[in-house]
Amino acid sequence: MLPIHEALPELRAALSAGSAAVLVAPPGAGKTTVVPLELLGERWRGDGKIIVLEPRRLAARAAAERMARTLGEPVGQTVGYRVRMQSRVSAATRIEVVTEGVFTRMILADPELAGVACVIFDEFHERSLDADLGLALARDAQGLIRDDLRLLVMSATLDGAAVAGLLGDAPVVESLGRAFPVETKYLGRDERLRLEDRVVRAVERALAEEAGSVLVFLPGQGEILRTAERLAERPRPGVVVAPLFGALDPAQQDRAISPAPAGVRKVVLATSIAETSLTIEGVRVVIDCGLARVPRFDPASGLTRLATVRVSRAAADQRRGRAGRTEPGVCYRLWGEAETRALPAYADPEILDADLSGLALDLARWGAADASGLAFLDPPPAAAFSEARALLKRLEALGSDGVLTAHGRALADMPLPPRLAHMVLKAADTGQAGRAARVAALLTERGLGGRDVDLRHRLEGLDRDRSPRARDARALADRWAGLTGRAGRGEPLSDGLLLAFAYPERIARARGPQGEFQLVGGRGAFVEPTDALARETWLAAAELGGGERRDRILLAAPLEEAEMLAAFADQLETEDRLEESGGGKLRAKRLTRLGRLVVREQVDDNPDPALIAAALADRVRAEGVGVLPWGAPAQALRERIAFLRRFDDSWPDLSDEALAARLDDWLIPLLGGVRALSALKPDPLEGALRALIPWDRQRALDAEAPGRWTAPTGNSFAIDYAAEGGPRVDVRVQEVFGLTVHPAVAGGRAPLTLSLLSPGHRPVQTTKDLPGFWKGSWKDVRADMRGRYPKHVWPEDPAAAAPTARAKPRGT
Repeated sequence: MLPIHEALPELRAALSAGSAAVLVAPPGAGKTTVVPLELLGERWRGDGKIIVLEPRRLAARAAAERMARTLGEPVGQTVGYRVRMQSRVSAATRIEVVTEGVFTRMILADPELAGVACVIFDEFHERSLDADLGLALARDAQGLIRDDLRLLVMSATLDGAAVAGLLGDAPVVESLGRAFPVETKYLGRDERLRLEDRVVRAVERALAEEAGSVLVFLPGQGEILRTAERLAERPRPGVVVAPLFGALDPAQQDRAISPAPAGVRKVVLATSIAETSLTIEGVRVVIDCGLARVPRFDPASGLTRLATVRVSRAAADQRRGRAGRTEPGVCYRLWGEAETRALPAYADPEILDADLSGLALDLARWGAADASGLAFLDPPPAAAFSEARALLKRLEALGSDGVLTAHGRALADMPLPPRLAHMVLKAADTGQAGRAARVAALLTERGLGGRDVDLRHRLEGLDRDRSPRARDARALADRWAGLTGRAGRGEPLSDGLLLAFAYPERIARARGPQGEFQLVGGRGAFVEPTDALARETWLAAAELGGGERRDRILLAAPLEEAEMLAAFADQLETEDRLEESGGGKLRAKRLTRLGRLVVREQVDDNPDPALIAAALADRVRAEGVGVLPWGAPAQALRERIAFLRRFDDSWPDLSDEALAARLDDWLIPLLGGVRALSALKPDPLEGALRALIPWDRQRALDAEAPGRWTAPTGNSFAIDYAAEGGPRVDVRVQEVFGLTVHPAVAGGRAPLTLSLLSPGHRPVQTTKDLPGFWKGSWKDVRADMRGRYPKHVWPEDPAAAAPTARAKPRGT
C-alpha cells in the first residue's frame, strides 16, 4: 500500500462536502496514479470525467499508462491521455490525463466543461503559466456556471494554505509519504572543467562506488548530448546511457524511463523533466549539477531567451528525492555544501518571467481585459501584461478599444502562440497555410529538422525525417492549416516574410563585417561568417541565443527587401536630417526606417533653405543659444538687461532659456540663406536682441544701464554688468581725481564697483565708496605709488586734485 492511501478517507470527505480541496504529498506518495482511480467511485462524479493535468507530455503519457496497467486495461479505455501530437481516448474514457496547455484549450472552447466532474491539477508547485491560467479559469467557471465542478490541487512542495485561500478556504489534506534515506555527497564545483567533464567524472565515481542505475540532472539538451558523447568514448560493460529530454521521440523517452534489463545498469541523462511525476525504475543514485534552463522574457525587446540558472532548494530536494523512491540511495551534488544555503527557496512562478501574449489573448477570449477578477496566486506583472496587449494590437488581435477582433478570435481558436497563429493565418490568405504551419511545428517542437540555422534546410529536414515524431509533427501541422478555414491565392510568400509576420522585431539587416546584423530594435546579432546566411542583406530571425552585447542567430531565413517594405509599409517612418558633407556644406538626408533599421537613404546636396533653417534652429534648441557666435556687444546687452531685471522684472527676459523658447521670434528670421550657425554675424544677432526690447525701454536702457561710464578725464570705460559683486569699471586711479560722489547706475540704486588701477594697470584698490577711500586708505596707497611711479602725480588730497590720464610734464 502506498502512503497516499492513508490520506484518501480525508480527501474523499473533503470533496464530498465541498467543491475544492488541496492535497500536499511528497514525491513517491502515489498521488498522481492513485487519487484519480480512487475518485472514480465517488457519488458526486456521476458519469462525468476526471481530468488530470500534468506539466509535461512525458508525465501525462506515463501516468495514464501506469493507471491503465493498474486496471488491467490498455490505454484509451477507462484511462486515456490527450497531449500535443498524440491522443489515446475513447467513448469509454473516464480519466483523461492532459497537459496543462491542452486543458486551457478545452476550457476556452467550453467554459462549462460539460461532462467533466473533476479537474485535478497535479504537480501544481511547478507553477507553470498554463497551470496558473487553467486554475484561474476553472475557478471562475466554478463560481459562475458550474458550482458542482470539483477542483483538486495536488503538489509536492507548496504552500497549501495559499492555494486553499485561492479556492475559497478549501480544506488542505496532507500525506506524509514514504521516502527511503538518501545520503548526500558534495563533490564541490571545479570551474576549471567544463560541466560535461565534471558530470562524466561523477558518473564514473558513482558507477564504481554504488549499485543500481544513475539519474543525472543537466540543464539542457546540448549538455546531455555532449555528456553522452564523452561517456560513449569510454564505454563500460553492462552500462547503457539513455538521454531524456522533451525533444525526443516518445519511444526514446519511454526507453529512458523503463526498467533496465536484468544485469544492466542505466545512466539516464535528463533535464528537469525528470524532477517530478516520473518514477524511473532501478534508479538509486542521483547526480545533480544544480542547474536548470528556464525561459526569461524581456518586455523591452519582446524576446524570450533561455537562461541557465541555479536551481532552488525545493528543486534540489526534489531531485535528491528521486534516489530514494524505491530503496535507500545516494545523491552526488556538483557543488559545495555551503552553497545549498544560498540557493533560493523556490523557483519564481513562470507568470513572473514569461511572454504573456498568449495569456492576454486567452483572457480576452474569456471576456476579461485583465487578470484582476481572476484567482491568480501571483498576478501577471503590469509591464509585461501591458506589452503583451500592445503586441496583440500590433497583430491585429485587439482593436484600439482593447476588444478582441475577428482576427483575434481566429488567433485564439488556433492552438498556437499568438505570433505563430498570426503567421499561419496571414499565410493562409495566399494559400500557404501548410508551409507556415510546418514552420510553426519546427518552432514549437525543438530538434525537428536538424540544427541548421537556415529555416529552409530545417524544413527540408522535416520533410525527409521518417521518425514517428516527425510524422506526428507533419500531421499536426496539417491540422493547424485546416483550422484556418482559408484557401486564399496570391503571390507566394518567402519563408523570411513568414517569420517576419511572427517576429517583426527580429527583422535584421547586415552591417559591418560579414555575418554581423542589426535587429529592428537596434541590438546586434550574428551568424558565423562561413554560414551562407552571412552573405544575405536582410534576415528574419526566429530564434536568438542571448549574449551580453549581441545575440547569436539560431534560426532564420533570407528576407527580400521589396516584399518586406510592402508588408510593413504602415510601420515605416521617414526622418529628414541635415549633415555636413566633406567640404563643410550642409546636405539633406532622408532616411526611411523600420524601427532603428535604415531601409532607404536619399541624399540632397542642395537642400531647401527652410529645411536648413529648421535644422539649425533645432540644433540651437538641443544645444542651447550658447552655440551662436555672439559678439561682445550682444553679450554685453544681455548682461545689462539681466542686471536691470533684478530691480524690475518687466524688462524682457534675454536668458538662455527664454531666448531658446522664442527662437521663432528672433532667430529664424536671421537664418534665411545661412548654411551654418558659424555663418551668422554678431551685428545681426545684437540687432535681433534689441528688437525684443520695447522702443520706450531702449531709451531707458542707456539711462539706467549705460554700456559705458565716463570718467572725469572724459575717457569712457566699458561697464561689466556680469562682474562678481555687481557692475564694475576698471579705471586708472588718476582719472578719478576730483570725484567726490561715487558713481551709480539703475537710477542710483546700484553703485558701480570701481577697480582702481595703477599707471601699469595693476589693481590698487576696489571700492564702492570712493569718497571714503580718499579719506581712508589713500594715504598708504599714495606712499606706495609715489615710490613705484615717481613720474606721476600723487596728491595728498585727490578729491581736490585735477584728474589726469598722463604722467607729469618733463622738468616738473
